[in-house]
Amino acid sequence: MLSKITVSPAPHVSSKLSTRVVMGDVLIGLLPAVIAAGVFFRVRALAVIGVCVVSCVVSEWVCNRIRRRPTSIGDLSAVVTGVILAMSLPPAIPFSIAVIGSVFAIVIAKMAFGGLGSNIFNPAMAARAFLAASFGTLMTTWTVPSTVDALMPTISAANTSATTQATPLAWSKAVQKGQVEAHYINEQTSGAFWGKVGGCLGETSGLAFLIGGAYLLIRRTITWHIPAAVLLSAGVIALTAWLIKPEGFINPLLHLLGGGMLICAFFIATDPVTAPLTTKGMWIFGIGVGSLIMLIRIVGEYPEGVMYAVLIMNSLSPLIDRFCKLTPAGGTPHVK
Repeated sequence: MLSKITVSPAPHVSSKLSTRVVMGDVLIGLLPAVIAAGVFFRVRALAVIGVCVVSCVVSEWVCNRIRRRPTSIGDLSAVVTGVILAMSLPPAIPFSIAVIGSVFAIVIAKMAFGGLGSNIFNPAMAARAFLAASFGTLMTTWTVPSTVDALMPTISAANTSATTQATPLAWSKAVQKGQVEAHYINEQTSGAFWGKVGGCLGETSGLAFLIGGAYLLIRRTITWHIPAAVLLSAGVIALTAWLIKPEGFINPLLHLLGGGMLICAFFIATDPVTAPLTTKGMWIFGIGVGSLIMLIRIVGEYPEGVMYAVLIMNSLSPLIDRFCKLTPAGGTPHVK
């Protein structure tokens, strides 16, 4: 029986689906968010997405050529990384920085570890953390969507007259410090759902990611455990803080709809390579991600904590798998 067991690196898919099919489903799930980005931030958003995707694909192709390995761009994982990275970038980010982030995601965070299945950290989040540390101002300059400013289609990195807007999470820090009344920020909850707030390309419309997440769940490309764990743990902490001091914290629903919470729950934390394998491990991982996001948002000085929460829990994922061991084939051995 043991001779029939095949050992291979992640992602481990418990069906006859290929990696290409799984990644294709993820891209279809991301399509509503891509369309929303195009509607809200027009041509500039689509250009940023295109630059990230092309840079990721080319970087992976070059790495395979250097390593004299067969090309792996056909599995679409580089395309998924490019789209998710683009979703975490501001609309007016210079294309050169988008290229730098894409190259870092593939070359450093993925291929340096051995390629798909061997990387420890989520490549898109590792790249975003690198860009945030290297280009802090450009990574935190937000432009309003076209639903607020009709001039948005003309936005460019050189257009200094473009309208900028703080994100709801950035305003939440002012609420905690008593500089702004909470009810003014809570009014942006519907805007965060439909797409009328500033932020990264993937932070504007919560509805788009709910549709995409539902598609992945229906297709069984992902399981419900990690999304539920992320959203429940984050929601409990946000609700607790709000009930204790409603004038000092924003609406919990705004925390769930705002920032990168939804793309994290459905598309980033569920990455089959960097997430635990067991159901118990998924719950621990998801609760850790959701809790860390809210602790950074509420206690820390940084308004958003998705990338740091994901990277921290990625580093703990092997330990979680070791703690939540699967029953070996043939059952647990009994030592007399």
